[in-house]
Amino acid sequence: MIYTICSMDIVDVNIGGNMIDKKEKCCDKPHKAEKFLKICLLTLLYDKADHGYSLIEELEKYGFEKEELSVSTLYRNLRKMEKEGLVKSSWKKGEGGPQKRVYTITEKGKDDLNEYINFIRYRKSVMERLINTYEEKIYKREAK
Repeated sequence: MIYTICSMDIVDVNIGGNMIDKKEKCCDKPHKAEKFLKICLLTLLYDKADHGYSLIEELEKYGFEKEELSVSTLYRNLRKMEKEGLVKSSWKKGEGGPQKRVYTITEKGKDDLNEYINFIRYRKSVMERLINTYEEKIYKREAK
């Protein structure tokens, strides 16, 4: 299967100048994740508007931990995405509390998300090919 690949660089930017310090790191190296965070946020906002604290909780299913992702980092990225035209925000009255800024994905955000996902699909197929090649070599070596 062939996927259209956009020219967006998915792996080479970090979150707000800081890298996420995961306890489990690949090859003991920290991962840069701003683009991944952006893709996750766009996915979460695809079919429902949401506010920051709720988004932080939802990001856990993509490997982000509440303790590692600060609220200021999240909002800084959401503001940047808003300037890029990927999301828009509005104030909504909170349930029994102060107003909350709620974010919604835009059509441009949906288009960009589609491009990111196509790029990820391509990368996934390349990585699967690499893993398969590696496993074939290991199995051949073990069979000797």
